[in-house]
Amino acid sequence: MTTKSKAKSPIFDAVHETASDLHRLGFIDKRNMHKFDALCLDPIPDYDSGKIRALRDHLQLSQAVLAAVLNTSLSTVRKWEIGEKHPSGPSLKLLNLLDRKGLEAVL
Repeated sequence: MTTKSKAKSPIFDAVHETASDLHRLGFIDKRNMHKFDALCLDPIPDYDSGKIRALRDHLQLSQAVLAAVLNTSLSTVRKWEIGEKHPSGPSLKLLNLLDRKGLEAVL
């Protein structure tokens, strides 16, 4: 847990730094340190139809393959790309992970 977090605010940054020090000294266990890490994460950005299509094109994936990677249906990916639906929950997290780390991070 010695990695530097991207905090939402200076207060979160100070809390995370203090928690990291307490974890390093053995006063906070690994499970609770993960909770502090999660609190200090940046929020997941929204993915609109254009951004999803651009990501899919960048990764050179078909809609069917992207659906399989995200464990969702082909019709869901199609609806995302035409703007009828918007990803949320685990799908949004996985899209963000694909965007930041690439396909290898998800497979």
